Amino acid sequence: MKTLQQIRRDLHQIPEIGFHEFKTQAYLLNEIYSMDQERLTVVKWKTGIVVHVKGLAPKKTIGWRSDIDGLPINEQTGFSYESIHPGFMHACGHDIHMTVALGLLRLVNQTPINDHMVFLFQPAEEGPGGALPMREWLKNQHPELLPDEILAFHIAPEFPVGTIATRPGLLFANTSELFIDLVGLEGHAAYPHRTKDMTIAAASLLMQLQTIVSRAINPLESAVVTVGKMTSGTVQNIISGHARLEGTIRTMDAATMQTVKNRIEALCKSTEIAFECQVEIDYGSSYYQVYNSEEITQNFLSFADRDETTNAIVCDAAMTGEDFGYFLQEIPGFLFWAGVDSSYGLHNAKLNPHEKVIDYLVPFVESYIRSL
Repeated sequence: MKTLQQIRRDLHQIPEIGFHEFKTQAYLLNEIYSMDQERLTVVKWKTGIVVHVKGLAPKKTIGWRSDIDGLPINEQTGFSYESIHPGFMHACGHDIHMTVALGLLRLVNQTPINDHMVFLFQPAEEGPGGALPMREWLKNQHPELLPDEILAFHIAPEFPVGTIATRPGLLFANTSELFIDLVGLEGHAAYPHRTKDMTIAAASLLMQLQTIVSRAINPLESAVVTVGKMTSGTVQNIISGHARLEGTIRTMDAATMQTVKNRIEALCKSTEIAFECQVEIDYGSSYYQVYNSEEITQNFLSFADRDETTNAIVCDAAMTGEDFGYFLQEIPGFLFWAGVDSSYGLHNAKLNPHEKVIDYLVPFVESYIRSL
């Protein structure tokens, strides 16, 4: 049987983007099928996996979710076990997430708990979003596998190993990608009156988008509208007939997200009129807020506070996004941060989480679940 460290390193080498996690799924299945199958039921969904562990005297089903996809980032860690897929990397710690899930699955399979457990190995967390369709598939096709409570964690580079951080209520924001295409009429720079200049239209729209938070959102609420990329034109003496804005929206409230989108759509319509062009909006992947169940999360923090190996912190809410929020939208539970003591942050090509988090977290989570 492989050590958890070896499993993590194997998984680190084969990062794959959302709904293309074919090698990852095969690797996970190989590890799962190497376990005693007497108490296990294994079901595949797309590139994901659901594993049900039969309890001894079940009164409920406890869920544990792990995301499994990587990011389109060219790794620069210099690890001996760095990615063998050029241009892709586990730069958000999902290799750690999967390894902890497998370690926990091993323990509750070898020494069962009273309640049932369901392990959800979910694809496409980074995009286009796997939690919502996986949840709906479970509801419609396998309601017997739906957990009564659901738990998950995310690595936190800024905290040392042994630190747990979460909070009752809102933890992560509502998020949405934003892509806006403006289509006009290309032409020679010497004849601007014969064109519909999309560089100017996009620049004007970009500036107007910055007024949404300052003028359309209650100052006591939180929102972010960021355009991180703008492209337009080909060469210096051709007026551009196409421009594209790419950005992100983040809010601390679902209703505020809709307000922001309404304003974006209104500004895009006005741009169409003002610049005689066509404007198309694509919101890409949109994630629902991560809202931790109050009582369950408080009980978890109390448990962590009593554990001698753990430093429990009630942290602030963050503008980060996580599609685990779609599970919490309908199932009680929580997500928590687990420190990994990395000198580089999430989505960084040099992210280097400390592997000792695996040996700490697996028995800690097992102990918590048995306490339930």
